[in-house]
Amino acid sequence: MSFSAETTAEQVADAFASEIAEKNVLITGTSIGGIGFETARAVAKYANLVIITGHDAERLQLTEDAIKKDFPSANIRKLILDLSSLATVRDAATEVIGYDEKIDVLINNAGAPLGPPKSNPEGFENQIATSHLGPFLFTNLIPHKLIVAGGPPGRVVFVSSLAHAMGPGIKFDQFAKLVPGKYANGMEPYQEAKSANIMTAIELSKRAKGRIVAVSLHPGAIVTTGSQNPESKALLMAAGIYTPDGEPNRALPFPWKTLAQGAATTMVAAFDPSLSDKPGAFLHDCQVATQLIAPHTSDPENVKKLWEATERAIGQEFDP
Repeated sequence: MSFSAETTAEQVADAFASEIAEKNVLITGTSIGGIGFETARAVAKYANLVIITGHDAERLQLTEDAIKKDFPSANIRKLILDLSSLATVRDAATEVIGYDEKIDVLINNAGAPLGPPKSNPEGFENQIATSHLGPFLFTNLIPHKLIVAGGPPGRVVFVSSLAHAMGPGIKFDQFAKLVPGKYANGMEPYQEAKSANIMTAIELSKRAKGRIVAVSLHPGAIVTTGSQNPESKALLMAAGIYTPDGEPNRALPFPWKTLAQGAATTMVAAFDPSLSDKPGAFLHDCQVATQLIAPHTSDPENVKKLWEATERAIGQEFDP
């Protein structure tokens, strides 16, 4: 089938059923009302195992119940993962390392909701920590669950955004730290984190030398539970993405997608076999659109510099 902006996650799952079958897939940020949930629901239709994650056990249970209502035979495993805290990320990674199963696909979907710049427990800006440092650390702590000798390369997906191109790129001075005057508003760390997602996919693919294929994507403009957060909505209204009465601005030059349509590009990124020879690719509307990556984000020197800055921030070097 030909995929487009109108394609849904379940339609992609049906098209790639044989690719999803027998695979073990870990998806971060799977609360109901987000694209992570729609992704998990579509994957669960065919996968051997779907690992859903979140920082709230009750919400994880609601996610499992909702998926099993549609697909009673789905094999679901819950993992507590709070990406805003590096210490709890390490705890979750230790649990995953202890699994008997390998991880065929890791989908880094979770991120912090938009909001004014604020600090996480370790003193990093919260959006940078949750949307970049946490996923970077988690991914690089479990490479041997993704890499199996003699097997196909592991697939790692980063849910990014075209909004990365609206910002100046990575602020390398005191990287990831929340210091006075660094960010004018909450959109800037969001844009920085989304640039970092794309850059991590590019550099991870390079450093893994064919053992891991990492890609990133723009899911589209979507109303999620997170975007209904009062702080998030205020920023979106100030940016003109929402109207003054708090509704999606339908006058903007792009379509608004449903959750299922937004998750479709994630599904293509995770399971399209043709991407195996396109490491570091960027997808939009279910198609490869690497040309849409902003120059400050695709620059090889910046990409390498970000990886090394992230390692220094975390206090650990990685060799995928």
